[in-house]
Amino acid sequence: MNHQLDRLLAAYCSPTLAGIKPASLVSFDRVQYADLPQQLSAYQAAFARRGIRFEILCACRGRFLLLVYHKTQLEQHMADVRVQRVLTKFGYPTDAPLEELLDGLRRRIAAQSGFPHEIGLFLGYPIEDVIGFIRNEGRGCKLCGYWKVYGDAEAASRLFDRLSRVCHAVKARVEQGETLLQVFAAA
Repeated sequence: MNHQLDRLLAAYCSPTLAGIKPASLVSFDRVQYADLPQQLSAYQAAFARRGIRFEILCACRGRFLLLVYHKTQLEQHMADVRVQRVLTKFGYPTDAPLEELLDGLRRRIAAQSGFPHEIGLFLGYPIEDVIGFIRNEGRGCKLCGYWKVYGDAEAASRLFDRLSRVCHAVKARVEQGETLLQVFAAA
């Protein structure tokens, strides 16, 4: 495993690796991380028993967009009727398996210059916050942290604090020389 890659994954994906959040997204420079697809095979193997997947959603505009997700958690989140309702508005099939939904997200990312608004659903953001972001075009949120909050700001604030503590703790251990596999071996 690559220490620099471990550091980036610790900074951006620790809540997912710890099982707190169903998915995380991180962007990598394609020049600096030209061998990312090959490096990910070691992470896939190491985290497979925990149900964690590492998938490149896009190799576009000089960047790799990597989705790190807990398959079962993300499947459960995407199966929510309210999530399904929003996804159908963006052309996703109803009751489709996760792989098909991810293929749809890949197509939407490739077709747009920015991120499709529904990406928050794939990252496990609360449905009311994703809907609020879409309706308000990103303006007028109650709280801004890991995402823009339009629903329960108090609950989101507590969750943001928890996510920050996990990221800080994992980053500290990786900075001390542990690999992500060592950090999460006992988890």
